[in-house]
This record gives sequence, structure tokens and C-alpha cells, in this order.
Amino acid sequence: MKKTLYTADSRGYANHGWLKSYHTFSFANYYNPERIHFGALRVINDDSVAGGQGFGAHPHDNMEIISIPLSGSLAHKDSTGNEEVIQTNDVQIMSAGTGLRHSEYNGSKTEAVNFLQIWVFPKERNIQPRYEQKTFDPAQRVNQWQTVVSPDKDSGGVWINQDAFFSLATLESGRSLNYTRKLEGNGLYLFVLEGEVKAAQEVLKRRDAVGLSELGELTIEATADAQLLLMEVPMELPS
Repeated sequence: MKKTLYTADSRGYANHGWLKSYHTFSFANYYNPERIHFGALRVINDDSVAGGQGFGAHPHDNMEIISIPLSGSLAHKDSTGNEEVIQTNDVQIMSAGTGLRHSEYNGSKTEAVNFLQIWVFPKERNIQPRYEQKTFDPAQRVNQWQTVVSPDKDSGGVWINQDAFFSLATLESGRSLNYTRKLEGNGLYLFVLEGEVKAAQEVLKRRDAVGLSELGELTIEATADAQLLLMEVPMELPS
């Protein structure tokens, strides 16, 4: 097993007034040569956007972009004609492919929105841009994994152009949960959204994470009520 610890206070931070953003990996003005990516996982931004504010239209290409609202709502509009609002318990994905433009604004004029934006390197480049979002029942992830992103279109999660799987869980204090790697060669990235757990001989608190490779199964024990996001991603990038 290979292990990299990503504590919450080691992340990059940018405060633009209307936007407060924590960067797990190098992004914008935050650069750390030891924090470029974890396998195919390129960006994890933990963003809080003030009411009535947001990101104007900007381009992307050849990246899988996942947005997960943790509180509040996010208004999305893109050059492929999609205009949607995503909220807590929704997961959104865009395959930027050959290129698209999109904007993201707080869906409220008064209340802040907190969301994760996650970028994953694609499996196949230059595909036709695509968009998908789904709402997930939070009761279906209590003390169990709920698949929300998957390369299997029949999994119930949103489809991703990569051999990657994202799973959410709400783990009650004192309970344990196992995760078995789905594909040989993939790594596991466990991100604690809330609470506290023990995993891979580490105590992980709110917004701490650990990246694990060469590991087939992971056991997680909640030492307090916890909300978890586990991302299984390829460790080798296509040449």
C-alpha cells in the first residue's frame, strides 16, 4: 500500500471576497509541485460563493468536471444549451470533450452556496461534449456506499468518461464500512466531508483526505457521525 495524507489545513486557499476556495491540488495561483494530481484526479476545489455571485462563462476541454453541492444551490448554464439548477443531493457532470463554455452562479441572491468541483482526466479525448445531473436519496447512503459517478451507465450514478467511481456514505458513529476496489490498478481517495473516521492507520477529521494505491480493500471506522466521499480513479494516465 502507498499512502498520501492530505490534511484540511494543508490545502491551498484563495479569498476573493465573493469566493472562498480551498484547493487540494495545484490550481490557479496555488502551486505545489507535490500536489498536482492523484492519478486521474486532477482538481478538488471546495468553493463557497456568496449570494448573487458566481463564475461567468469560461471554457473547458478534455476534462470530466463533477460538481457536488454540499449546501445551497448552483445555477448552471452552458454552450450546449443546458440551463439547470443543482442542489444538495444532486450530482452534476460535464464531459468537456472537444470544448464547451459554461457559467456557474449561486442560485440564491442572499445565501452562500458551498460545493465541490472535481476534475478528472478523461479516458477518451475529444468526445462530443455532454451534460448530466441526477438527484440521489440521502437515505440510501446511511451506513452504506451510494454510487453517484460511474463508467457503467446502468449503475444508477451519472456516467463518466473514465474508469472512475465516486461513492457517498453517511456513517454513524461506532459503525464500520468496507470498500472493495472495483478495478485493478485504481487508487482510492477518501475525503471526509464532515465528522471523523479512522482509515489506513490515520485519524481523519473534517475535510481531511487520504490517497491510497496498491490497495484492494479499505476499512473505515466512524469515531463520530461522518459524511464521506470516496473516489476510485485510475493511477496510470493514458499516454
